[in-house]
Amino acid sequence: MFESHDQAIFDLCRELKLIAPADLEAANEEHKATGKSLTDVLIDLEHITREDLLKKISEHTGIPYLEDVPVIPGEVVNCVDGEQARALGILPIRFDGQILEVLTSNPFNSHQAEDVAFALGKSVRVLLADPIRVESLVKLHYGEDATNLEDLLHDLSGDNKTKEPDAQALSEKDLAEAANEAPIVRFVNLVLNQAIRDKASDIHFEPFEHEFKIRYRIDGALYEMAPPPKNLAVSVTSRVKVLANLNIAERRVPQDGRIKLQIAGRPVDLRVSTLPTQFGESVVLRVLDQSAMQLDITQLGLPKDVFDGIHELVRRPNGIFIVTGPTGCGKTTTLYSGLRIINTSDLKLLTAEDPVEYEIEGIMQVPVNHAVGLTFASALRSFLRQDPDVIMVGEVRDLETAQIAIQASLTGHLVLSTLHTNDAPGAITRLIDMGVEPFLLASSVEAVLAQRLLRRLCANCRTPYEPPAALLKQLRIDPVDIGNREFFYGKGCDNCGKSGHRGRLGIYEWLRLTEAVRDLIVKKAPTLVIKQKALEQGMRTLRDDGLRAIFDGATSIEEVVKYT
Repeated sequence: MFESHDQAIFDLCRELKLIAPADLEAANEEHKATGKSLTDVLIDLEHITREDLLKKISEHTGIPYLEDVPVIPGEVVNCVDGEQARALGILPIRFDGQILEVLTSNPFNSHQAEDVAFALGKSVRVLLADPIRVESLVKLHYGEDATNLEDLLHDLSGDNKTKEPDAQALSEKDLAEAANEAPIVRFVNLVLNQAIRDKASDIHFEPFEHEFKIRYRIDGALYEMAPPPKNLAVSVTSRVKVLANLNIAERRVPQDGRIKLQIAGRPVDLRVSTLPTQFGESVVLRVLDQSAMQLDITQLGLPKDVFDGIHELVRRPNGIFIVTGPTGCGKTTTLYSGLRIINTSDLKLLTAEDPVEYEIEGIMQVPVNHAVGLTFASALRSFLRQDPDVIMVGEVRDLETAQIAIQASLTGHLVLSTLHTNDAPGAITRLIDMGVEPFLLASSVEAVLAQRLLRRLCANCRTPYEPPAALLKQLRIDPVDIGNREFFYGKGCDNCGKSGHRGRLGIYEWLRLTEAVRDLIVKKAPTLVIKQKALEQGMRTLRDDGLRAIFDGATSIEEVVKYT
């Protein structure tokens, strides 16, 4: 029940004080560890009944709660087709000729009434009912959504015996027609729907000489889907480009675009990137699912010292806070979470991003645009004339951006940004290499957080085992120090798609700049010397935090070795 709204349920229970804070936190930890929805965990632990929770959701959202669903006349069922009912997460129950009443399984979408009215072309009144009941009635009246990728691929393979068309020889009109053929439209829709259901972060369409691959990135690892026939590559690529409002006739240069979709009644953004390759265009879609984004800092699994440090830091009147790590390790999520702590009406918050990934109410977000000269540096310079309190810069890429960020921090602004370095002390050396004066760094940077995202072991099939000595040696663990601690690996089950992993967790390296560290920076000390001093003063390395996750049974040795 409400599996895709765990964060909204958590916030509701906390805001309305429906459940004791300690019980709510414990239930949330169990939800994250087991993969069960937070609602099911709360009901199983008898913290609240299903009916009471539905009534509270109704009061909170203002959507009337319907306890008993009436018999639905056939003519009302026919007001909405099965595909629309499933996509919008609704069930029509009454129609008086003017207003269509529908049950929703997604009460947390504040725009649902408008979305449904727009999709159906009717005036709509939305009501709330038990989503399990709604789902079963949708199946009863509209049947199962029997179409799956394998069936569709089988049909497409049978229909397309011809060899692959020469993309260069096709006109724009030919490409548009190919992109809008019903089987291609259904196929692309199914690929996108399945990717989002499987919680993929990226979707890859990859043309090779003799095949056309589709791969999803789930929890940081790539998984290959059943490949469509090679001759569909041009049509599928063109369909994605049509959805993203890209030039389908331009195949010589990379293009970037965006697709906005409603999947199961909730908004999902897809950032689209095309790249010309030897055998056609490679297309990658980054999934930006607003409802899946954990922007509450309490949900990031930060160790207590890091959690307290970020809380204290973002409330400072000035200084620079840097989050560092490779692409896709959650740096932006951490910064957004920090901004949410202080996103109140008495502070002016500005961000410059490339691009804006998640829209946050109350924050002025600026997408950089290199084509018209709006860079991080120029945006940052303009920010200083906008009377901000807090500034977030997507990334410090050059000396000019770094210098303006430092100038902003020294003139009474808090600046948050990201860098690409392997560890926290490396961020200091990187900025000095860019040309920043060490004494300016020492007086402006307050803290650096390095982070990685590791795959979490599936709680359903994690299995204890004794790791080989060679693996322990890679982690520099002395077998004598292990004691009674257990090690686990993911055996693979239906819950995790046989991968042994489900979800991800962060590991962190928190460098707070003390006076001793600042002195070393001014003296241009090497990274190793700064790191050694930080370790003496209590910093945990990424590897050490990885060991904590291993001994907690949350991840495997291989994951920690791979990412640290």
